Amino acid sequence: MIEKKKLNKIKIAKFIRYKGSTSKPEIAAELGISMPTVLQNVKELTEAGIVGEIGEYESTGGRKAKTLSITATWKMAVGLDITLNHISMVALDLKGAITGKRRIKKNFENSFDYYKALAEELDCFLEDMGAAPDKILGVGISIPGVIDQSRELIVRSHVLHLDNVKFQVVSQFIRYPVSFENDANSAALAEFVHRDRDAVYLSLSNSVGGAIYVNREIYAGDNFKSAEFGHMVIAPEGKTCYCGKKGCMDAYCSARVLSDHTDDSLELFFQRLEDGDDAIRDIWDSYLSYLAIAVTNLRMAFDCDIILGGYIGQYLKPYMIDLSQKMAGYNMFEQDTVYLKNSRYGMEAAAVGGAMKYIEAYFEELS
Repeated sequence: MIEKKKLNKIKIAKFIRYKGSTSKPEIAAELGISMPTVLQNVKELTEAGIVGEIGEYESTGGRKAKTLSITATWKMAVGLDITLNHISMVALDLKGAITGKRRIKKNFENSFDYYKALAEELDCFLEDMGAAPDKILGVGISIPGVIDQSRELIVRSHVLHLDNVKFQVVSQFIRYPVSFENDANSAALAEFVHRDRDAVYLSLSNSVGGAIYVNREIYAGDNFKSAEFGHMVIAPEGKTCYCGKKGCMDAYCSARVLSDHTDDSLELFFQRLEDGDDAIRDIWDSYLSYLAIAVTNLRMAFDCDIILGGYIGQYLKPYMIDLSQKMAGYNMFEQDTVYLKNSRYGMEAAAVGGAMKYIEAYFEELS
């Protein structure tokens, strides 16, 4: 009986969250839960501060139904994305909306001083936002590397030059609950959180990675190495990748392939592309050609939607037709590329996913 009551409360709270705004009669009708049960659970959620009344529906006769919504400011979660040269921070409210973000240029070091500075930067970020410590559900940290959750271990990060580092080493100075996730998986979580269809997420950042979403879960693989798309060979005997192999997708499709030509600035690259710079246009055309090969291979392998994200993802939307035209030369089975989707998030995607993990968990554990 207690378990059923808890499940009803979770269902109702999640329904209110996903709808944005709703009413008690709508909750009862849509979820097939009796009105007395809805009334009792909404009362408890309201008294707990999780749900609030934000207005009234237009009356169709009789009393007006109260409009219910999640109280966004009741709790919050934070995501940190650690890269070789930057730390990105994002705060999400209980509705999953971004309420604050910060990007700090800081070179990564596997050192006491770096991890202490990381915690201090986090505290400054939250202090500047006026966030009360008791409101924070936790901090999700994304890392470009192989993560073993069972052993709480960063197994390896080529990008950060880490091997077998315990989570606690990185989070030792952070005073909130902390979780860790691979950066591409974390970004994918932000994209997949309310998604019902299977999909592949391709992360085109300073390194190339991805995630495979099947049956509403991210497929990890036997050794936590699934979706290492960046190390699939797309140009045999081609350019040398940082992993040591030749012709990897990472060597042709990472953000650095573009930003290396504009003083490490992607924004400047795309500004010059928009301004009609011929040299930049040639570089971009070559980039799209290799990306077309990579995306076509993923489509052939998985036959599902492909979401293009990472640093490059935020700039791709105006060039989707160009990419689709190049893909047509490699895919003889379908000319329609409606399966290609643009990411909803840009530079902050991995950090958003880290924070989202705590928001999702909060609604799953209501009592």
